[in-house]
Amino acid sequence: MATIRLATARDYDAVVQIVNAAYEKYIARIGRKPMPMLADYAELIARETVHVLEHDAAVCGLVVLYCEDAHVLLENIAVAPNAQGKGIGKRLMQFVEEFTRAQGRNEIRLYTHEKMVENIEIYKHLGYVETERRQENGFRRVFMAKQLA
Repeated sequence: MATIRLATARDYDAVVQIVNAAYEKYIARIGRKPMPMLADYAELIARETVHVLEHDAAVCGLVVLYCEDAHVLLENIAVAPNAQGKGIGKRLMQFVEEFTRAQGRNEIRLYTHEKMVENIEIYKHLGYVETERRQENGFRRVFMAKQLA
């Protein structure tokens, strides 16, 4: 059974390995490392913004979430390549909605690189709506949002 919990310092290596493995395929496409590969996960874990999904005693996915004034920002979601296609990403996205409601918010916002077209399609399929496109921190980003009922 899969469990989702706050990441701890013990999870650091697994978190970094998952992020790097999940995003490395985009380096050639966008011409540089995606932002998630540049994040300071020790700091993010210490700030309690990283949740990990553990299955069979192994961390195989994660989300980075921030509570903003009126919404939750889903800054990063990553699933280990060997765990993809097994419902891990779907379970993490369900968790994001549960977390958002538990925080008293009814909107989730996220962004992705415009060249990560498969991710944009997944988010649209999950009910996210594109709100804008702009360059930010040197990346061409697509911003999306989902209102929860």
